[in-house]
Amino acid sequence: MAQYGLKNTRNLALLAHNGAGKTSLSEAILFTAKVINRLGKVSEGATTSDYDPAEQKRGMSISLSLLPYIWQGNKINLMDTPGYPDFVGEVKSAIRVSDGAVVVICAVSGVEVGTEQVWRYCEDASLSRLIYVNRMDRENADFIKVVGQIQTSLGRKCIPLQLPIGAHTGFQGIIDLLKMKAYTGTASQEGEIPAPLKAQADELRHQLIEAIAEADDALLEKYLGGEELTSEELISGLRQGVLTGKLVPILAGSGLQNVAVSPLMDAIVNYLPSPKERDVLVIGEGNKPAQSPPDAGAPLAALVFKTSADPYVGRLTYFRVYNGTITSNSHVWNVTRDEQERIGQLFLLRGKSQEPVPEVAAGDIGAVAKLNVTGTGDTLGARDKPVKLVPVVFPEPRFSEAVYPKTKTDLDKLGSSLAKIAEEDPTLKMHREASTNETIISGLGEIQLDVAAEKMARKFGVNVDLTTPKVPFRETITVTANAEYKHKKQTGGHGQYGHVLLELEPLPRGSGVQFEEHVVGGSIPKNYIPAVEKGVHEAVQEGVLAGYPVEDVKVTVYDGSFHPVDSSEICFKIAGAGAVKKGLLQGNPVLLEPIVKIKVTAPDTYTGDIISDLNTKRGQVLGMNPSSGTNEIEARVPLAEVQRYAISLKSITQGKGTYSIEFSHYQEVPPMVTQKIIQARQAEKEKEKEKA
Repeated sequence: MAQYGLKNTRNLALLAHNGAGKTSLSEAILFTAKVINRLGKVSEGATTSDYDPAEQKRGMSISLSLLPYIWQGNKINLMDTPGYPDFVGEVKSAIRVSDGAVVVICAVSGVEVGTEQVWRYCEDASLSRLIYVNRMDRENADFIKVVGQIQTSLGRKCIPLQLPIGAHTGFQGIIDLLKMKAYTGTASQEGEIPAPLKAQADELRHQLIEAIAEADDALLEKYLGGEELTSEELISGLRQGVLTGKLVPILAGSGLQNVAVSPLMDAIVNYLPSPKERDVLVIGEGNKPAQSPPDAGAPLAALVFKTSADPYVGRLTYFRVYNGTITSNSHVWNVTRDEQERIGQLFLLRGKSQEPVPEVAAGDIGAVAKLNVTGTGDTLGARDKPVKLVPVVFPEPRFSEAVYPKTKTDLDKLGSSLAKIAEEDPTLKMHREASTNETIISGLGEIQLDVAAEKMARKFGVNVDLTTPKVPFRETITVTANAEYKHKKQTGGHGQYGHVLLELEPLPRGSGVQFEEHVVGGSIPKNYIPAVEKGVHEAVQEGVLAGYPVEDVKVTVYDGSFHPVDSSEICFKIAGAGAVKKGLLQGNPVLLEPIVKIKVTAPDTYTGDIISDLNTKRGQVLGMNPSSGTNEIEARVPLAEVQRYAISLKSITQGKGTYSIEFSHYQEVPPMVTQKIIQARQAEKEKEKEKA
């Protein structure tokens, strides 16, 4: 197996809004590089990248896919990523281990929401970029219009490197504005520039040369002095501009028709950085990110950026090596977990195919199966000289659904399959909501959770239903109440006797349930007080309005009586519970609902619509923070009103809005809403009785 080293490797992410043609472009790249011998189509589910059944069913990428190929003596690790926002965790993983990116934009749709989103991610990661205006073969393709959108939305540093030929009469190829040569057909044959395009090509070349000169002080001085820049100076200046982020070349072509794909592949090698040209992000002193130069001869430092769960192969771990070399059938140190890990056979992945290799060297990406302790974000290294790499930072989940197994068999396997799915996608979180007795799965959107459910069925044979989670309502009282309960039964032998008097008083929100004992004179023996307390705590698990747990109540036992023969702990437990029920009814009980604090960030043109929508959801707007065309709106809203807010916000803002949500406090439910909740709860209990 050839080793390409840090200098002759490229790791890059293929990024786009959903539907821009990324996967078709990646297929054309593999075909041009002679990795595959036929072009697969997304519509037929036959591409190298989208091999997962869920991807083939939906006709879109769901997971990042590794697609290595060789070009101009360099190894290119291309990562095709999803364009749909629910799967942005895969995008984050690819960007973290990439040295450059190709942002694909549709020549008809232009700059879209997803384009701007991945652009921000690249900016945050200081990633060098190329832009590829794809689908130039479409009837309404307009390169110049899209370039204008790009420069308006993404910045003036984006500058055309190519001009399409036949954009309105049938796409044939491109003009290279540096070489001033035309390249046509699927083989990109070199030729002369068509006469009708000569003036436009000259104008765009002039703009390109100016941009290159402005990105380099030495070239700018020469250019302003009236000297002509040489071809070598222009190419070198453009590369430096791309590496420093001062320039982003715009290219054009058609992945589906495989036209002008090889010039893009040349540009990837010529202009995007190698691993040798990007520092390694490590965790330094004070647990803060730091940078260090890559070193193929240094002790091992590899970052795990993806984990795949396979029912047959087991856990498959994807990693990128930054320093040193990792070898098959060896031992490494998991720096993150301080544990030794055994490495089995290493693989190079291409889609779903796996090629066994003896080692993976610095700069390259590989995979290994069946690791015991290693998960996504961990660093693999040397025990004597550990280097900890900065892990992938994933977005927090904001959309939740309740998981219900369909059969008893599904219930038995539910926990383990959920854990494996969450291991595969770190943006998924699971927890058990004790108050509603539901298992909750949380992620970034509805489609992501649907795909997770499908994977559980396909990979692990666990079939589940996903529903909107129940709201964890609570009950409390609003006035102090006194209650007495006497439990008395006479049977043939010993009887039963327990008698307590309780005082129930409301507490501030968040106080929980408190129990105190103020019995004097021995009216209740001390050894029965714990039984009373136990009865109290059992009784408050189910309130008197709708059967929800009781909160923020102080219960004080202050008197009672006992029988020397018939009293027992169980009698006083029953008496304590009965007194609580009576006291709750007398204390003007009310329902409490969880209130969440929500932060919505969206372009300021949507501010009015967002606020209006929050008002209809019984929301209270707390404030706004405008910032360069966007607005952050803070509000408090009942949880019951925003459980599916991800869907409504996407509709309001055309996908341009994001939000975060966190629990704030419990608040009294308005009377009109209370009646609806009680009726719904009663109907729910009737259904449960019918099922039983």
